[in-house]
Amino acid sequence: MNQKLVVEIQHLNHYFGGGDLKKQVLFDINLEISAGEIIIMMGPSGSGKTTLLTLIGGLRSIQEGSLKVFDRELYGASLDQLVQIRRQIGYIFQSHNLLKFLTAWQNVQTSLELHKDIPDEKLHSQAEAMLKAVGLEHRVNYYPENLSGGQKQKVAIARALVGHPKLVLADEPTAALDSKSGRDVVELMQHLAQEQGCSILVVTHDNRILDIADRTIYMEDGRLAPEAKFVKNNT
Repeated sequence: MNQKLVVEIQHLNHYFGGGDLKKQVLFDINLEISAGEIIIMMGPSGSGKTTLLTLIGGLRSIQEGSLKVFDRELYGASLDQLVQIRRQIGYIFQSHNLLKFLTAWQNVQTSLELHKDIPDEKLHSQAEAMLKAVGLEHRVNYYPENLSGGQKQKVAIARALVGHPKLVLADEPTAALDSKSGRDVVELMQHLAQEQGCSILVVTHDNRILDIADRTIYMEDGRLAPEAKFVKNNT
């Protein structure tokens, strides 16, 4: 595995609220994610997993500590710098967040439109090609309301991966899916990400998908388990 670091976090703390209501939610987080690595993060609800995910994704401001993504420091980064970093990250959420008034291919194309280097005339064909890669070539013109839960999540995966991101962040991607659909979705993420050489960080409670990971980490009460307790999965 290429050991170049995609994410490097040192002594990260985070707080919600202010004044008397200020509450610390992340405590001294230290974590490294290598290029091409698939990591699953588990822990109880409310333990800080999603907060950490959104910080890595540049969706929240860094308050204390250092968080580097693609070797760029996010602490103190400008909005323009954060936007540049976000363009290299694919996001997959539990609720898939598809736009109801757009077809499958149009939803996927919205991600490509962030990349100014892709000619307009290639957007449609690239979106359809990615939908074919996730097995939805016969659903490209369907609206979300006419897709199953698993199909919607596959559209979300296609949207996340179509721009060839260096990092994919997935928050409970199988929570709303049955066992088979959930398995299909994570294996698809694994296959496409390996094909593209990107790293994946998945937040989940789903014990059925642990085997896709190179490493499983645990968070509780805003703290990551010591590295020595991290589980190295056999592949």
